[in-house]
Amino acid sequence: MPGVRARTLSKAADSVRERAVQSYLRAPCYLRTMASEELARKLQRRLAAEQSSLPDLCALDNRAKASEVETQEKSAVLNGNATSELTAKLTRRLDINEGNAEPKQAKIFNPYTEFKEFSRKQIKDMEKMFKRYDSGKDGFIDLMELKMMMEKLGAPQTHLGLKNMIKEVDEDFDGKLSFREFLLIFRRAAAGELKEESGLMALARLSEIDVSTEGVLGARDFFEAKVQALAVSSKFEAEIREEQEERKRLELERKQRRAAFKELQSTFCP
Repeated sequence: MPGVRARTLSKAADSVRERAVQSYLRAPCYLRTMASEELARKLQRRLAAEQSSLPDLCALDNRAKASEVETQEKSAVLNGNATSELTAKLTRRLDINEGNAEPKQAKIFNPYTEFKEFSRKQIKDMEKMFKRYDSGKDGFIDLMELKMMMEKLGAPQTHLGLKNMIKEVDEDFDGKLSFREFLLIFRRAAAGELKEESGLMALARLSEIDVSTEGVLGARDFFEAKVQALAVSSKFEAEIREEQEERKRLELERKQRRAAFKELQSTFCP
């Protein structure tokens, strides 16, 4: 049944088309001319619309090409920079291997030689204090650790005050205190370079590390500085000898305790 119905509809459509063609052929000439003109106008409007859209398509194509060229240029610049940087590194490595250049050596910080104005005991006390408040154990005292330090010392600071404290001795501008920068606080305190009401002065004063009478920084005269420098050197050597003697004494006591223990053990366990 569906097939019969489809064939019937197809025949009806063919009949309608045939009648339309015959009607067009029987129509007067002027009517056929009008129909042709109407068709021509429709075709012209369609062509005009398509032609008006061509500039937009061209513009889009041009923009796409320009963007592609720009991307290629940027890529070339980046590749060129990377290549030149790699070339420079390889060239330097070859120069070092051939002995034409010296490798950069990391500067080793020795507090005892750089801060000669302080005794070994003072530097060790400062180191203990630094490690006590370096809760992160990363070798630095950051803003939060400095905040805790000042609170425990009884001189709490504002956030801005803490930042200013770090900024005053932060030589590498990393926003935290290394051990060397920590020692600079006491150096400046001993030299009288800190303001009395400053946070750093409060830290140095409340740390219980006396630096007021040590070193050459308090000496303003050149010859006095020379004399005190020699005194510091002699004191430094004397402290080393004292430490060596202390270690020997402790070792001797340890041996004596061990001998006494063995003697006691032999008494109870013959």
